[in-house]
Amino acid sequence: MFKPPAALLFFIFSLTAVNATVLFKEAPQFYNSPDCPSVFEGEEDGHRLCSDDGVHVAMTLDTAYIRGSMAAILSVLQHSSCPQNVIFHFVSSASANALSLHATISSSFPYLKFKIYPFDDVAVSRLISTSIRSALDCPLNYARSYLADLLPLCVRRVVYLDSDIILVDDIANLANTPLNDAVLAAPEYCNANFTAYFTPTFWSNPSLSLTFANRKPCYFNTGVMVIDLSRWRLGDFTAEIEEWMELQKRMRIYELGSLPPFMLVFAGNIAPVDHRWNQHGLGGDNFRGLCRDLHPGPVSLLHWSGKGKPWARVDANRPCPLDSLWVPYDLLLTPFSLDS
Repeated sequence: MFKPPAALLFFIFSLTAVNATVLFKEAPQFYNSPDCPSVFEGEEDGHRLCSDDGVHVAMTLDTAYIRGSMAAILSVLQHSSCPQNVIFHFVSSASANALSLHATISSSFPYLKFKIYPFDDVAVSRLISTSIRSALDCPLNYARSYLADLLPLCVRRVVYLDSDIILVDDIANLANTPLNDAVLAAPEYCNANFTAYFTPTFWSNPSLSLTFANRKPCYFNTGVMVIDLSRWRLGDFTAEIEEWMELQKRMRIYELGSLPPFMLVFAGNIAPVDHRWNQHGLGGDNFRGLCRDLHPGPVSLLHWSGKGKPWARVDANRPCPLDSLWVPYDLLLTPFSLDS
């Protein structure tokens, strides 16, 4: 008869008590290299996790993508030279079971520095217009626009990551991207057809299309960004994004969820990041579900943006070739019977 260890039993029972639906293994503990700076948990603004010497990472957290989030966290820690200096800021729906999410993260990463912030998705839902893919209409997709309000003032720079990513490089290299005078940094894709992201209504209205006057706007993916939260707060860019969302409700000026408002505000005014930091589109073709290959060049971050997620394809026994690169980071606990 198999008898699970006491620690695992406690893990199972504690998660059952908070209505968790999936179980995850405990990840290995990762330690700083000798030359890492010491990160002290300060009390500025009444918050513990405020060190400027730490790498601050923001992600959304929900039950639908929790498996991807757990893999992403593991990849960040595993490839960091100073993993004990990485501080996570998770944003979850205010209606989510925060106790369950906290227990899940703590059980797999007992030494992780993190906090969960509730996001009022009901308030933002009034601003959301339907897009070409229903998954893009989830209010939590818009949480990245509110990080400057949600995170404590002492957090001045943050790396935002989607939940469907895997890092294979040191996140400090991304976090230290020079921003110069820009508010955010991201890989740009200037060969993409930028005009396609906005409707004819937008381009035919001079008062709208002149938004990009004196700019050289390029497409960028908002799933990987470095954000100067101090500059964001000074510029009140959340309000500017909301203004575009309100206009969208009246005039239909774009089709793609939370991305176009970001481009309207920032495209042409962002700091460049090497493409190796967002090998995106690995989720496959959004319409036909076809597998995709890597872009040419080196890889620091794999991003399964798109309709197909690697955990779903693996479970369905229909993985794309590149999904094999995600599998080693999967912390899902293999089901077992306590009576076997």
